[in-house]
Amino acid sequence: MVVTRGLDDPRLHSGPSAVAVGNFDGLHLGHRKILSRLCRLARARGLRSLVLTFEPHPERALGKRSVRMIDTPVQRLERLRGTCVDAVAIIPFDRRFAHLGGPAFIDGVLKDRLGASDVVVGRGFRFGRGRRSDTATLRRLGRRAGLGVHVVAPAVLDGQVVSSTTLRGLLGRGLVEEAARLLGRPYEIQGRVVPGHRRGRLLGYPTANLETANEILPGGVFITETVVRGQAHRSLTSIGTNPTFGPHPLTVETLLLGFQGSLYGAAITVRFLGRIRPIRTFADAASLSARIARDIEEARAWFARRS
Repeated sequence: MVVTRGLDDPRLHSGPSAVAVGNFDGLHLGHRKILSRLCRLARARGLRSLVLTFEPHPERALGKRSVRMIDTPVQRLERLRGTCVDAVAIIPFDRRFAHLGGPAFIDGVLKDRLGASDVVVGRGFRFGRGRRSDTATLRRLGRRAGLGVHVVAPAVLDGQVVSSTTLRGLLGRGLVEEAARLLGRPYEIQGRVVPGHRRGRLLGYPTANLETANEILPGGVFITETVVRGQAHRSLTSIGTNPTFGPHPLTVETLLLGFQGSLYGAAITVRFLGRIRPIRTFADAASLSARIARDIEEARAWFARRS
């Protein structure tokens, strides 16, 4: 998969393309439906399949509201590499780009820079200055420009529309199993293991403290799977402020079940499989240690049922 940044890379002009436009944050089932349509179309017409996406998120760039991203930019590219698309064009979303009118976006970006003969978007797609243009406008302007327009209906699971907004809400409430159904996979965070306060070791349960760029960190104690150097380990992960020991910054602590050895400096991925309980304050360290033992038993039982 070819990855380009900006609109001046000569690799953008390598032939006619079918282009899917969107943020694709989380690459959930709705996004995959759009990409499936894109690739079928590209194969049928002998076109390059290309994804046009943006950094940062348009709403964040315009300062309208805070948007917590489901994936980091690195994760988003990793997920796109695992799909059928041939190329990804990442456009810096700044005020200059935001002020492009609808015709300028279609003629100047899609047609001239990307060589688009067809464009694939979701039903809620909006574009142009002030996001004033919708899919009806895209169809009208597309006909004028000789651009085929293909609008994909949202994915619906058990009556619920799959969207990044819905997923952010689920993850913010710690509902990782519900989020996994909409993602089509477990929610994941990535980062490096850094030194912590060593409280886990003092309690008899040494944990790996994760420093991560992921923005959505669901609070609670979770059954997880932690990938270290390509190998998946059963684990238990706590995300919270360690209230038993007084107010502290939010931390991510992962206990790998049965693991021996040091993880300091290692790059790890934590996959969230289920939630055990919320974070709460315990009377003392002994009470917390006893609760951790119960959490481990519950996690082991959960993995035993799966296997």
